[in-house]
Amino acid sequence: MSMMLTGSTRSLTFCLKMSTVSAASVEAAHVPQSTEEKKPLKPCCACPDTKKVRDACIIEKGAENCSELIEAHKDCMRALGFKI
Repeated sequence: MSMMLTGSTRSLTFCLKMSTVSAASVEAAHVPQSTEEKKPLKPCCACPDTKKVRDACIIEKGAENCSELIEAHKDCMRALGFKI
């Protein structure tokens, strides 16, 4: 037994399949923030810009010559809630 689909039936079937996939994609992509777990920021990952400049200065010039950059990094860390 063979079944023949007309053009409108094919379109309807295709649209139904696409709308199901689209709806599933949208639902999965939109997750409310209240249900997501927020992981606390680790000190090693905080303030990457000030950390990179500070570390480069310490390696090249020594810590005693980089006090401004060290303090800038500490200020950034404090602003994110770290106790330094």
